Amino acid sequence: QVQLVESGGGLVQPGGSLKLSCAASGSGFTFNAMGWYRQARGKQRELVATITSGGITIRNYADSVKGRFTISRDNAKKTLYLQMNDLKAEDTAVYYCNTADARWSWGKGTLVTVSS
Repeated sequence: QVQLVESGGGLVQPGGSLKLSCAASGSGFTFNAMGWYRQARGKQRELVATITSGGITIRNYADSVKGRFTISRDNAKKTLYLQMNDLKAEDTAVYYCNTADARWSWGKGTLVTVSS
């Protein structure tokens, strides 16, 4: 059973940056396309970015974060990253990682709050 632990969230002013990390234990990380998701208060969880597992790296982003967020991964460290730049208030949410098709159990997430 893979466990996912997200970290790196916090309070940041609009226009600021944060880098999130997701550490995966167990096997399977290397062979799965991975994604970052977020859930704002009162809203459904949404997929914001995905990255393929190997070979040619393909990244996809939700329109709301395109050009501002960058997803990356380090398979040797079994870690997924999300670099978030030019943060906006509407990016405030709990951020989670999972496979691109959300097959694993969810971690606790990491809270990102964008506020002045």
